[in-house]
Amino acid sequence: MSIKIDRLEHHFVEQISEILRTEIKDDRIQFVTVTAAKITNDLSFAKVYVTILDDQMRNSMLKQLNKASNFIERELSKRIDIRKMPNITFVYDESIEYATNIEDIIERTHHHE
Repeated sequence: MSIKIDRLEHHFVEQISEILRTEIKDDRIQFVTVTAAKITNDLSFAKVYVTILDDQMRNSMLKQLNKASNFIERELSKRIDIRKMPNITFVYDESIEYATNIEDIIERTHHHE
């Protein structure tokens, strides 16, 4: 992975978090945290990973975020100097959930010993 792409991914996380906090007028957005961004080398696509505090809102919030992706792309293009703005797709970040499950398994194994 190139350093430029890594830096760009970091900027995406920062700026999308800022856009969600200040530009989107949906109060439910406060339950969304941007955790990572993965951008293809040709800058055509970006997956933005998010966690959502309320599991019951997960699917509806992902739909809302993906519906707002064009607006977010336009706002990003104003904030980040990039030759081509990638198409953004929001996906749920399951890594935290996965890590929690692993910790529970380890805890149970230690508890049974």
